[in-house]
Amino acid sequence: MAVNESGQRFHHAVYEKFEAVANFPGLDLLFTTADKVLTWGSQNSLWAFPMATSCCGIEFMATAASRFDTERIGTFTRGTPRQCDVMVVAGTITVKMAPRVRKLWDMMPEPKWCIAMGSCAISGDFYRDIYSVVPGVDTFIPVDVYVPGCPPNPDALLLGFKRLQEKIQARREGRWVEPDKRPIDGMRVPSIPRIGAPDRLPVFDQAQLHNVLHMDPDGRMLRPDAPPMPRPPEEDPE
Repeated sequence: MAVNESGQRFHHAVYEKFEAVANFPGLDLLFTTADKVLTWGSQNSLWAFPMATSCCGIEFMATAASRFDTERIGTFTRGTPRQCDVMVVAGTITVKMAPRVRKLWDMMPEPKWCIAMGSCAISGDFYRDIYSVVPGVDTFIPVDVYVPGCPPNPDALLLGFKRLQEKIQARREGRWVEPDKRPIDGMRVPSIPRIGAPDRLPVFDQAQLHNVLHMDPDGRMLRPDAPPMPRPPEEDPE
């Protein structure tokens, strides 16, 4: 007796021959294609490399802990990129750190995927106007799934892993997978244009440089003897 993919039972001479050869009590035979086995293994055994740099890393730890437990969906966390196939970027990435993140990404074997977790990893968010922060990890590595939030909770990260599993299955089946777009809803959009943007006024660069040069030794506030900070024309006092 054989069962097809729809669950319908039917008789087949070849299957009955195999059942006669392997005539052991309680022994069932399962026939499938190697591609389906590889697809099932790829999407249900994701080994994650945690690239956690800030508060989103705490949510990633909570996702892997006992209450949510990513291991129940086959996702293990490893500390080396050479055995991982999913990089979870959770936190702010600076310009100085970006080449190291790229090097770790290149060390991961193919096939590999990337999850950008949190607003800072997606777009830099609160720190996108700082000269030392990368405005999104998709500027130097490809991102497969975006998990928005500041920070996103473990449920959102589990949903991100689920979306990645669905993408892996679709690609193994030869179906087109639409690339994820940066989420806009619920993300902070600054009023000051990003550094290098055509509509950014030079006075913003001057004000930023002014604040850096006139910080107190602790780096928390301007020195009392600091000169007035440059301001945009619309903010000049009358």
